[in-house]
This record gives sequence, structure tokens and C-alpha cells, in this order.
Amino acid sequence: MTTSPHQGASLGLPATGPGAVGSVLRRLVALVLDWTLCQLIATSFLGMQWGQVSGAQAFGPLVLFFVLNLVLVTTMGATIGHRLLGLRVVSLDCDGWLPPPPGRSALRALLLCLFVPALIMDADTRGLHDKAARSVVIRTR
Repeated sequence: MTTSPHQGASLGLPATGPGAVGSVLRRLVALVLDWTLCQLIATSFLGMQWGQVSGAQAFGPLVLFFVLNLVLVTTMGATIGHRLLGLRVVSLDCDGWLPPPPGRSALRALLLCLFVPALIMDADTRGLHDKAARSVVIRTR
């Protein structure tokens, strides 16, 4: 009887605890929190209605979501949703928990805004946006 390797084993990550791959549920909740925050900002400051999907203003929350991901992941390694749920985006190209550099963070944010690449995952549950950016979302606690 063989046991299958845990998620993140191929990346050299532990099975549980800090540094392990963040669960899909945690990452999904973080995404919903970040998207809700962008919707709240858009309705408060851009004068649009909640959930508006027509016209030029419909891109307001999406642009905010892109900027939020780009700036916060590049500088702090985590969006607000990630921080609340004990997650962090780290680059696979360096030692330690360093965030991806700006260019790769921008690619990751752009693909995340398209949403579909985030749904296509590998055995380590990394979406195409993380694979393209050579990053992984890990637990911090």
C-alpha cells in the first residue's frame, strides 16, 4: 500500500502547517473577500451600483481587483483576503517567503482577473496564474 504524496510535495513544501500549500477553500474565501472589498470601494468612490455589469463602470471593480493584487502581492506577498485567512503568495525562485517580482505579480494578477486560469489546477492545486508567475499560495499559520 502506497500513500500518495501530499499537495506541495513536488515543490518541497510541508504537508501541513506554515509553509504548506493553502487549501482551495481558504484561497476561494480570500478571493471572495478581495472581490467584495473592490465592489465596496467601487460603489463608495466610483458612484456605481453594486454588481453593475454594463457600461464602462463595470470594469471599475475589476481594475481595482487587478491593482489590489498587483500592489499588495508585490509589496507584502498577500492581499487583504490572504492576510485575513493566513495565506501568502511566494515566489518559487528564491529561498524564504519572498513575493514574486513586479512583472510576475502583474502576470499573475492579469490571469487571475480572467478567472478561468485560476480554475485550472495541477496536482499541487496551483492555478495556471500561479504556474505562469512561478508562485504558490502557502499557509502562514
